[in-house]
Amino acid sequence: MANKIKIVTDSSIQLSAEEVKQYEITVVPLTIVIDKMIYTDGVNITRTEFMEKMAVAKNLPQTSQPSIGTFLDKYDELSADGSEILSIHMSKNLSGTVNAARQAAQISKAGVTVVDSEFIDRAMAFQVLTAAKMAQEGKEMTAIIDAMQTVKEHTQLYMSVTNLTNLVKGGRLSRVSGILSTLLNVKVVLQFRDNTLEPIHKGRGMKTINNFYHELLEQMQQSVRPIKMIGISHADAPTLANQIKEQLKVIFPDVAVLVAPTSPVVSTHSGAGAMAVMFYTD
Repeated sequence: MANKIKIVTDSSIQLSAEEVKQYEITVVPLTIVIDKMIYTDGVNITRTEFMEKMAVAKNLPQTSQPSIGTFLDKYDELSADGSEILSIHMSKNLSGTVNAARQAAQISKAGVTVVDSEFIDRAMAFQVLTAAKMAQEGKEMTAIIDAMQTVKEHTQLYMSVTNLTNLVKGGRLSRVSGILSTLLNVKVVLQFRDNTLEPIHKGRGMKTINNFYHELLEQMQQSVRPIKMIGISHADAPTLANQIKEQLKVIFPDVAVLVAPTSPVVSTHSGAGAMAVMFYTD
């Protein structure tokens, strides 16, 4: 029997292949342009291949949201058996994807509810997985959206950036601060809150980043609310990511920790060496 509610998201999300299959999640890919070559995220370019191509690209790669037509076709296909659709996407402040989904939902004959997760990557996945599990249990749309809202309110995302060149090129930082930062080997830690990335720590050298993660792990250990799930995503920084994972597994032996390369949407702006730790609490 078909699910009464089917879950759709976009390829900026961090999900394992097993999760996509188990929870019957449809992932609509973004488009990536690298030196005039067009790729479909996760279809004809992997996240590792993207990092390799970005490293030698003449220009900063560009990512663009799925077209309204792509969403419309997917909604019509998924709703052919009478199912409702819940379409959950990355923050509108990071991409126009959620707006394209909303426009497609207005045109579609299907019953489509579109939600801005106000996050990205594994932090968005916490909401998507909650929704998908509840949909499989036959829960109503309103109950699912309420549960997602609770997860969102209890989600935290921290990202460390070791090289600010891409953030400057992409217009996320002013030229002047970018040039100074490059000269001074400044490392930055950002927190995603209220739908924006805010710098919360900066300093010279990797010590800044290592100290921050040490403090973050201590805070997590002291959390009054139980931590439900943790994600670590990285842009070609597997060594640091796995070090943090090992430390987390000691503190939280029963909590799932997914470590994986981040999406081109994130790594284009963060540059190589970036890493994010995301988690949500009860």
